[in-house]
Amino acid sequence: MLPVSLGVAWLVLGPLALWLLLRGTWADRTAAVVTLALLEAGTIAMSALRPPPAPAHAGTAPATGAVAARPPATPPCRAHEPVPASAEVGRHLVLTWPAVSGECGSAEVVLLPRGKQLMIWVYAPPRACRHPSRHAYTRPVHVRGGTASLAVPLHFKPGVTPVDGHSGRPIPAT
Repeated sequence: MLPVSLGVAWLVLGPLALWLLLRGTWADRTAAVVTLALLEAGTIAMSALRPPPAPAHAGTAPATGAVAARPPATPPCRAHEPVPASAEVGRHLVLTWPAVSGECGSAEVVLLPRGKQLMIWVYAPPRACRHPSRHAYTRPVHVRGGTASLAVPLHFKPGVTPVDGHSGRPIPAT
């Protein structure tokens, strides 16, 4: 309830204090500055008193030692930047590269068209921060016979040449 009260105080007293700063007398201006300072102090105090975030499974019973000691269901994957060995351009862009041991189950692919070239960046595992491009995809990786592959929907004009964004080299077609 206290955050709501502070928000309402900002909404009511903030504009009033600013109006008094511009149109009020010397005493009104002093009161307006004190009011704004108190509102700011209250905001800073509220952020310092904020409770810690709730656990991921709020409302459930605490984990017992046996459950908490259990290993994760899937082992973590090896973080690397795959270098595409080949690319097949059609309705989908199919990228392949040599698989590493512990290959991630998914990868992030960022596509950037530049004229007749299609710049491609691949990150495995997908990065925590999303790329601002609207052409950033997180796709599943399929591993068969030592080769990893993924498919990305292609929404560009036909005839683009796939280029590795990390090195600037064209990716051979299959």
